[in-house]
Amino acid sequence: MKKLVFTTALLLVVYYYAGAQQKPVNQALADSLAQWTILDQTAAGPPHGKIKDMSAAEKKRYGDSVFALNEKRLKAIFERYGYPGYSLVGKKGSNDFWLMTQHCDKDVAFQEKVLAAMRAKVDLHDADAKNFAYLTDRVRVNTGRKQLYGTQVTYNVDSCQAVPKPLEDSLHVNERRKQIGMESLESYLNWMSQMHFEMNKAVYEKKGIYHAKLVPAND
Repeated sequence: MKKLVFTTALLLVVYYYAGAQQKPVNQALADSLAQWTILDQTAAGPPHGKIKDMSAAEKKRYGDSVFALNEKRLKAIFERYGYPGYSLVGKKGSNDFWLMTQHCDKDVAFQEKVLAAMRAKVDLHDADAKNFAYLTDRVRVNTGRKQLYGTQVTYNVDSCQAVPKPLEDSLHVNERRKQIGMESLESYLNWMSQMHFEMNKAVYEKKGIYHAKLVPAND
């Protein structure tokens, strides 16, 4: 059976690159971040090209090498500029930095430093509050804590349904999400489930599953 493709990393790019872009002050840095993000997504997204023919072990080694290289680059940028906000690298550049930081899971201490610096930028409207929520959850999951916004998910492969990893105060998760402009958790999970199904359609149809399992959502 083909291995299921887990979609979170790739989908975040699609989700956050919509909308108007602010012109970067440091265009060279923004361009570099864009190039490195392409490499990041090659490693994090569904296998294609030469990577598709790699064994699981080879793909892991490749991904680890890409994430390690980008982590060194991000640390150098962070040491010089702090968190690069819209005012420095534009919206896309700032999102690129955040996205690659999401994949620095082997150095949670660095993720925590970025998160702390990002909070100040969000307060100044110089960084994306939704991105901050994603990184908050990522750090919490990576440190064995429950997440606040439900952004980090796993999948029930017997029904093709996205399921949030453990949540703190789950009764009020939609209030927290609404405060920063996010859709309801149910809508988010349905979207993730549908995208996951489309990316693994052949695998699921062989199992007799022809659509993702969705939950009622009222936004």
